[in-house]
Amino acid sequence: MKKKKKLRIGFTTGSAAAAALKAAILNLFGRNIKLVDIPTPSGKRLKIPVHTEIKAQNYCNSWVIKDGGDDPDVTHGALIGVRVVVEQMDHRKINIFGGHGIGIVTKPGLPVKIGEAAINPVPRKQILMAAYEALDELGIDAKITAIFYVEDGENLAKKTLNPRLGVKGGISILGTRGTVIPYSAEAYKDSIILAMDVAKSLKIDHICLSTGGRSERLLRSALPLLRQEAFIQIADYFEFSLKQAAKKGFFKVSFGVFPGKLFKMAQGNRYTHAKDTKIDFELLSKWAGEVQYPVDICNEIKKANTGRHVTEILKRDKDRFLEFIKFVCKRAKSVAKEFSDNKLNVNYYVFDYSEEPIIFYE
Repeated sequence: MKKKKKLRIGFTTGSAAAAALKAAILNLFGRNIKLVDIPTPSGKRLKIPVHTEIKAQNYCNSWVIKDGGDDPDVTHGALIGVRVVVEQMDHRKINIFGGHGIGIVTKPGLPVKIGEAAINPVPRKQILMAAYEALDELGIDAKITAIFYVEDGENLAKKTLNPRLGVKGGISILGTRGTVIPYSAEAYKDSIILAMDVAKSLKIDHICLSTGGRSERLLRSALPLLRQEAFIQIADYFEFSLKQAAKKGFFKVSFGVFPGKLFKMAQGNRYTHAKDTKIDFELLSKWAGEVQYPVDICNEIKKANTGRHVTEILKRDKDRFLEFIKFVCKRAKSVAKEFSDNKLNVNYYVFDYSEEPIIFYE
């Protein structure tokens, strides 16, 4: 058999922005950095090529060409840059703003407030970590203003979900891992099968499925006594994973999910990726009515922007919110049992976007 080519890992827009800012700070203070080492949210470190132009003693412009590796998206090859101004010495503070090509949030339901630049919380934290690393390496304190920009970001954004989500004027700075791990659909399915085979070989009969690293981490915290091989990331392959779990004879499946994915599962979606499946807000509104939410709340849900937005609306009434999540879990469990030909005992661990547990439903 021919040896398969190893796929090349890329980096996120968040990592690009972090690299640009760290390089800008270092180069302003006399370094000649063309390859910068940065932290990532996953704990790994990346070395990213950078370009810098010094404009004045306290002002420069640095940029990175975004590299999606062998799993390129619309931002692959985009120029992501930052304009940096040192406002004051002997005072440590980094102010981050969005410039041209970075979208502005105009609707609720996103992790960034309305009116702010669409730089998500995890990459924002990564950017700040990289900036403070630069100050530490230089052994200085400085108050710095950083304005990020993306060349042709407004046109790139038209090829993303941003227009539908109400992010206007450009792309979002994203990335919960810092890296982009390339997988074809078949390769990812193969990885799920392999992980299940490993669990089965270890005589594990209870597997724990999550759609990504964040939900897996929370699920591990909820089930600390289970072996690490019991935890399997399935991405958006909801039906496929259940059928494979049933085929391989597992007894029990626990899902770790956030509300948005739970809504899609309960609505019968076989695959839950944002680009391919949309939440049916009309149906969520109907379900809210069935647990006695008032009409005005139900009507608001019909006009919601995202699953997160629906969650924010529902949480205004904490008692009904728990009833609603139980209601949705019941339907998600029914769908899961159908996909597994009624061969699996399925339960749900549902987490809030703040990472607090909402409910365990079995």
